[in-house]
Amino acid sequence: MNKQPKFKICRRLGGAVFSKCESPRFLAASEAKQRGGRGTGRGKKGGRAMSEYGTQLLDKQRARFTYNVRERQFARYVREAALKKGVNPADYLYRTLESRLDNVVFRLGLAKSRALARQMVSHGHIVVNGRKVTIPSAGVRPGDTVGVRKESKGKTLFADTASRLKEYTPPKWLTLDETGQEGTVKSPPTAVGGEAVDLTSVLEFYGR
Repeated sequence: MNKQPKFKICRRLGGAVFSKCESPRFLAASEAKQRGGRGTGRGKKGGRAMSEYGTQLLDKQRARFTYNVRERQFARYVREAALKKGVNPADYLYRTLESRLDNVVFRLGLAKSRALARQMVSHGHIVVNGRKVTIPSAGVRPGDTVGVRKESKGKTLFADTASRLKEYTPPKWLTLDETGQEGTVKSPPTAVGGEAVDLTSVLEFYGR
């Protein structure tokens, strides 16, 4: 993924696309910039209104960085969503992104960020239906169980996982067994109000 400092990317895209950008320090700095009249991505930048193309480009980049996906793979997801018959393309794209194994690990609270979830999967710490899976982009389906590999639970990486999960509530399409450090996909992912990513705008950008 992009090697730029994460705070710099968040400021450019105008959103907390990384977990560390949700910190009080970053939010306070962003608010101070806005009060000073400097744009954070949407609306105006340098006193000039942003074009529709510019807004859609920011939405695309925001979505890509949020889900930690490379451009080629992200473009493939968009093409599949646009060609899928009988479904809303934006909803299909959302389900595809949310159903990635690294995202499910993050949504279950097993990792504090998607980047860490990706690392956990790649290093063989995560199992799906009891079998180790090392591909972060692997899709999970309703009925699948995702959890920490038994041999990995004692590692430093998961030292505070059990205590954190006691205070964590996953999305409604997931169920969590905090004691076993695993969860089950109940249903296809469903979007809720307040989502930071406008996937309709993303589809329009690629449809140009």
